Amino acid sequence: MTRAERRLIRRLKDRDERAFSELIEEQGDRVFNLCFRMLGNRQEAEDLAQEVFITVFKSVDSFRGDSKLSTWLYRIASNLSKNRIKYLARRHDRSKVEFDEGIDRNAASDSLTSPKQAKRPDENMEGQQLEQIMQQAISELGEDHRILIVLRDIEELSYDEICEITDLAEGTVKSRLHRARLALRKKMMTRM
Repeated sequence: MTRAERRLIRRLKDRDERAFSELIEEQGDRVFNLCFRMLGNRQEAEDLAQEVFITVFKSVDSFRGDSKLSTWLYRIASNLSKNRIKYLARRHDRSKVEFDEGIDRNAASDSLTSPKQAKRPDENMEGQQLEQIMQQAISELGEDHRILIVLRDIEELSYDEICEITDLAEGTVKSRLHRARLALRKKMMTRM
């Protein structure tokens, strides 16, 4: 953990509102992206991202500093996402129509298109369609597979960080991720 991160945590524990704003500015897009990738619904993801930061604000005193602050945030976001998925499944409110209404371009995976390359309109459209297909396929994965795909392949976290977030052994993470990638590939191939 860096010195700046320790300072930020100390300020958060002192209930410094500016520190909380800094945390949201630094990590807000990443938390939203994780929530969106897990839930597949923009409104639910926005609500859940706010809930993540409220939880952080309320429980920052319990943060021991054994891991990076971002790892702790991801753990909270992934746990709340899993809970929300279960809640929505019980309520039958989960809608797949959201994907067609445009993915937040800031939250979209940078691995699909490079922001430094100018794209032709047809290439841009193709990238957007691929992004929608991928998001739909991710949303159909089980939550245990979905979180691993999001954390490793989209957020590009290390295996150590993923182990801390999911509380799984590295071997378990690797084997589940392998199965998740196979399932994702199969789901995407049926749509292409």
